[in-house]
Amino acid sequence: MVKTLALLVMVVQWSIAGAAPLDDYPNKAITIVVPSTPGGGTDTSTRIIAPKLSENLGQPIVIANKPGVSGNLGAAFVANALPDGYTLLTLISSHVINPHMFAKVGYDIDKDFTPISRTVTVPDVLIANKNLPAQNLDELMAYLKANPDKVNFGSAGMGSFSHLMMEFFALDAGVKLLHVPYKSTSQAFNDVLSNHVSMMVADIALANPFIKTGALKAYGVSSLSRSDIAPDIPSLSELGLKGFEANQWFGLAGPAKLPPQVTEKLFAALKKTLSDPELRARLATDGMTSSPNASPSEFAGFMRTEGMKWSKIIKEAKIENEKTP
Repeated sequence: MVKTLALLVMVVQWSIAGAAPLDDYPNKAITIVVPSTPGGGTDTSTRIIAPKLSENLGQPIVIANKPGVSGNLGAAFVANALPDGYTLLTLISSHVINPHMFAKVGYDIDKDFTPISRTVTVPDVLIANKNLPAQNLDELMAYLKANPDKVNFGSAGMGSFSHLMMEFFALDAGVKLLHVPYKSTSQAFNDVLSNHVSMMVADIALANPFIKTGALKAYGVSSLSRSDIAPDIPSLSELGLKGFEANQWFGLAGPAKLPPQVTEKLFAALKKTLSDPELRARLATDGMTSSPNASPSEFAGFMRTEGMKWSKIIKEAKIENEKTP
């Protein structure tokens, strides 16, 4: 009898705890886990969005940086958090790529999260050091085809977005390149600047000042259309690689089984936040475009499509990974 009563008390407590978010959510601070170090695009976009989102939700938002293993550590932390809406994740492009690269990532991208919405899209730009003898994309592709496996490119590491985007470019352009993996984007970028490495793709906000001074060459942006931050640089698709699109993107997600009412409240507040003209302008100064999905289910579909796209590229480029037998 005592055990039965104790069990009933626990059930009632769980029911009350589960009902609270539905009735008055949010009623305390919300933590957004950023799966990267402070200062990068993931962190910057979250910190730009957080104050306005906090205002629209009526509660403080705390940013918690949990970097490591291509974003896997932060994602695994949120995957194991209570689905109460108070621990959220800045979900990034790499989270849909990593399951195809690593044998263990600490989460199931299809089962362990409740997608809320994409937040921003970040186009990259294909760059080279000033010594590479090609002034435009046509000259570059001709040079690369005449020198297969002789021109190298840097990336933020094996399986990183910058690595896979260059492999995508090589497949689309029909060229062969040498990969030089680094531990971070900044290391690769510095070596392109100092002429130790020939090429890479980089955040357009990072590269544009050096492109303007002539320290770097730009061959095209990775979005289908030109970027507002550098409208004079054509897109790779516009220049002949028809349909080429490979943008970094960030979004917001919670643990799996987030109550639908909580998901809808977060989505509505996020959509309102991302439509704010001042916030959109602030994002644009960092080369980011506000791009919320129409619904959480649309974001879930977008994530699945992105995962399939990059899985195909990994296989076609024959990239070695932990899942390769």
